[in-house]
Amino acid sequence: MAARNQAEKNKTKDLKCATHLLSEKFRNMSEEKKTIVKDLGFGGLMHIPLLRVHHQILRKLANSFKLGENRLEIGYGSFKVRPKTIGAALGINASEDPFPQKVNYKDLSEDDKEIFRRFQGKTLKNLTDEMMAIGVSNEQDRLMFKRIFILYIQMAFLLPTTINKISPVYLAPIFEMDTITERNWGGHVLTFIIKGITDYKLEKKKAIDGCLFALMIIYFHLSKNKDKKRAERPPEPWIAN
Repeated sequence: MAARNQAEKNKTKDLKCATHLLSEKFRNMSEEKKTIVKDLGFGGLMHIPLLRVHHQILRKLANSFKLGENRLEIGYGSFKVRPKTIGAALGINASEDPFPQKVNYKDLSEDDKEIFRRFQGKTLKNLTDEMMAIGVSNEQDRLMFKRIFILYIQMAFLLPTTINKISPVYLAPIFEMDTITERNWGGHVLTFIIKGITDYKLEKKKAIDGCLFALMIIYFHLSKNKDKKRAERPPEPWIAN
């Protein structure tokens, strides 16, 4: 039995969905930091439950995702996945302009180049430790906390991969701080999911990058409420229900 359990664990270790760790971090975060997170537009993520998602469910959803149509084809029905669907599921903005896919270091100002270098090569543990330790008593520290949190939330949940170092994709949003709450986070997450499932299905990559947890929330919400009138459906974010 132990050997079988270990083999099962080995088969699913290439999926990244540490929802219990994210829930724990929010639970231990100061009220001042929680307020900043809500102001950034990520308050909906505080509803993530303290649970460990069975990775077989996530793999099943990835296999059920029809590329080209961005549709979940499940026995219970067919559900189109759009940026606004991701937004409704997670309580994040899904309108306006998308983020650039990566940052061109040469085009950055000298101040931004310094920020780029500060975070280049950081691991999830580095970001987690900094996020929980930094103070937010002045404007400079609050801005740094925002940048750290945005990098953390992408790496830990919104755009997860099995690589434990900051990707250039994660860095693009931290140079858009003036419009950070208005950008298309739903599209940002969906683009990464599509790339992850494409690499998995077509390139035969073992790991499946992307927030498959969002697909799970969409699947459970839409399959449970598909026959209900709009007024009878639970409110957004769906993750709270």
